[in-house]
Amino acid sequence: MATPKGQRIGIWVIAIVMMIGTIGSFAVMILANDNTKIDQAALKKQQEQAAADYQKQIDDQQKAAAGLSDKYYPEFSQYKDSPAAFDASTIKSDVIKTDLKVGDGATIDGKTNYQAYYIGWNPKGKSFDSSFDGTKLKAPIDTSTAGGLIVGWEQGVVGMKVGGVREISIPPELAYGEKGSGDDIPPNTPLKFIIMIIATK
Repeated sequence: MATPKGQRIGIWVIAIVMMIGTIGSFAVMILANDNTKIDQAALKKQQEQAAADYQKQIDDQQKAAAGLSDKYYPEFSQYKDSPAAFDASTIKSDVIKTDLKVGDGATIDGKTNYQAYYIGWNPKGKSFDSSFDGTKLKAPIDTSTAGGLIVGWEQGVVGMKVGGVREISIPPELAYGEKGSGDDIPPNTPLKFIIMIIATK
């Protein structure tokens, strides 16, 4: 028995709709895949640019640090062998300040951001940290970006002027206290530093 004309038309309409739907789905998948590729390419480009910007920043910092080292190493290197054993009992409750050179620049107060080179040592004369890196200087400490400094350091530099060099002796409670900091700074250890202020920020 022949299929009525109306049914045949309906079947064709359904077939065409299904075909259009299938083609549409493929089109959506292709477009989505293309968009994903575009997004991935854009993300990769952003990542590459960010990496290049970061590397340039590192290169600029190293170049600046090298320039500062060339300028200040000859002067600061005279303090390189200063660390020596000292009697811990002589450092009581206050920071002891001894100016080795009085600067002629801006004065440091409790709010000033500055750059500095330093040497730090314990009562045995062991230098636990310093700005020296062989025959050159590392990048100076920058208090506008560095983490918190110990209280004794902060108190010890107040009144210094840019270009000045000061030795400070810090009692344990104003250094690392009962916790200490690694093998070279046991609990309740007084510390000494030589600090050279080279610029304000």
